[in-house]
Amino acid sequence: MDDHVTIGAGTRIWHFSHIMSGCVLGQDCNIGQNVVIGPEVSIGNRCRIQNNVSVYKGVTLEDEVFCGPSAVFTNVINPRSHIPRMGQLRQTLVRKGATLGANCTVVCGISIGRYAFIGAGAVVTVDVPDHSLVVGNPARQKGWVCACGEHLDDALSCAACKARYYENQSRGLARID
Repeated sequence: MDDHVTIGAGTRIWHFSHIMSGCVLGQDCNIGQNVVIGPEVSIGNRCRIQNNVSVYKGVTLEDEVFCGPSAVFTNVINPRSHIPRMGQLRQTLVRKGATLGANCTVVCGISIGRYAFIGAGAVVTVDVPDHSLVVGNPARQKGWVCACGEHLDDALSCAACKARYYENQSRGLARID
């Protein structure tokens, strides 16, 4: 771990992981093995970052984000090893409660909505609305998910927890209750 890192109470960091200078990790996070974070990355409370994930400068994870094994973030849209482009970082925001499936790729400069669900192996190239289920390459919306992670029916209701939603034109879905 580098200097000038803030780690919240109850956060666990597994072996072979590297937390770079200027990072802030929230409380009660679980950082798997072979994870690289930073520099200057902000990670919220109760996040789960599984093995082999790199969270690069320019990426922000809000509270309760789940990053599946080997999920990939980028931070420069057109990298070249012989041209320095760190001044061209594009910010990526992963909102509260989102799930990123194993081996998905999140191209920089986008926002993933609250409680969105990115399927395993998906390649996300555009903003993802709140509660959206996206899959494929490129990722396309295939449905809606509840905050509890279950699929919503055609009436935008959850059979598991009985939550009900409505379409919010600006962000995706919003909960009625």
